[in-house]
Amino acid sequence: NSYDTVLMDIQMPEMDGCETTVLLRQERNFKIPIIAFTAAAMKNDQEKALESGMNDYICKPINVEELKEKLLYWVAQSKGIV
Repeated sequence: NSYDTVLMDIQMPEMDGCETTVLLRQERNFKIPIIAFTAAAMKNDQEKALESGMNDYICKPINVEELKEKLLYWVAQSKGIV
């Protein structure tokens, strides 16, 4: 399958989204943009997500316009449009 971007939940059982992202970026050379998607709203969580290799961060509850803007931006980046 081909994907334009990934919405990665940070709080997952067994392996969290940050650990998953590190694995994807380092071991699989995964270039697709990854956007953290979480209910956690702590500044530390955002920093941890970005440091793990995610490209952006969206906090729940979702603002539809913010989600739309971020998806359009990162899909354009992944396609080389911007």
